[in-house]
Order: sequence, then structure tokens, then C-alpha cells
Amino acid sequence: MKHWGVKAGNRVGIVGLGGLGDMAVKLAKAMGADVTVFTTTKEKVAEAEKLGAKGVIEGDTEAYTGLKASFDFILSTVPEKHKVDPFVPLLKRNATYVAVGALAPMPGYNNQELIMHRKSLAASLIGSIAETQEVLDFCAKHGIAPDVQVIPIQDINEAYKKVKSGEVRFRYVIDIASLKEEMAA
Repeated sequence: MKHWGVKAGNRVGIVGLGGLGDMAVKLAKAMGADVTVFTTTKEKVAEAEKLGAKGVIEGDTEAYTGLKASFDFILSTVPEKHKVDPFVPLLKRNATYVAVGALAPMPGYNNQELIMHRKSLAASLIGSIAETQEVLDFCAKHGIAPDVQVIPIQDINEAYKKVKSGEVRFRYVIDIASLKEEMAA
């Protein structure tokens, strides 16, 4: 977000509210942005609101109409390929949509919408060591940390199934102390 000039007062959209989206909302809020989350589930609208963001169900045409040309920046944290077209009209002139979650090729998009309104599509994977340290320092200064669910190693297979099916809400962290129990058994 810093690379693309997000600052206090900007309107920022976050597509997806998983582990990465959760952190994106926290970072954007700490930067002073007005944040809106786009999600596919009603439960995550409530989660977005707990984080101080507005929540919108993806594909809500009425909501999208009211949000047309209102975002300074949209960050997609969705980890799989998805359509970009529904979000491009929501960008202001000279604004950017950035994908950081999906590594797969993205479906085509309406180039006319980009050209006519001088909008940009971009992507990023990871910053330099210095940029990583900067974001860690920013998180420490603002008390930002990921939400996690600590599980014993014995629950790893069930956790994996939940990740694959999209049921998990937070990052799983394995309690290594439970490994001793597993080794003893």
C-alpha cells in the first residue's frame, strides 16, 4: 500500500478477508484510510465491521453502483484467480487495483475501462528486506498482529481439510508443545 501511495483519508477496498485480507484491513486502517472489504460471505461482513471497515458482499450490484469511481486503491488478497472486471469501475481516475494473493493467471479484463479512465492493474509478491522490516516496525508501533488459532499437532489433518474447504477464518499456528505428546504416543 505504501508503494502505491495510500495515505490518510484515502478510500481503500480490500478484496477478500482471510489471513492476508485481515492484515491488509488493519494496516490500511492504521494508515488512516477509509476501508471497505469485499467478501463472498455475510459472516465476514460482520468481521470487517469488527475491524472498523465497511463490508460489501461481492456481486451486490446495488452496492457496487453506489461505489462507482470512489476508491483510491483496491487490494485483492484472494489466493486464487478471480475476475477483476467487477472492481475496476469502482476505482477513481488514476487509481490502481493490485493483486497480492493470486499467483495463478487472472481472467481477462475490460481494457476500455482502464484506458478511458486512466486506471491501472498491478500485482506484487513481496517487498525487500528493508520494506519487510519497515512494515514489521509499523505493525509494532500500531499494535497490529495477525489473528491466529492455536491448534495441537494432533489436529493438523482436520485443520488442513478446513483450509482446503475455505472454512478456516484465521491462520492456524501449531502448538509445538503438543508434538511432545505425539512423540510420546
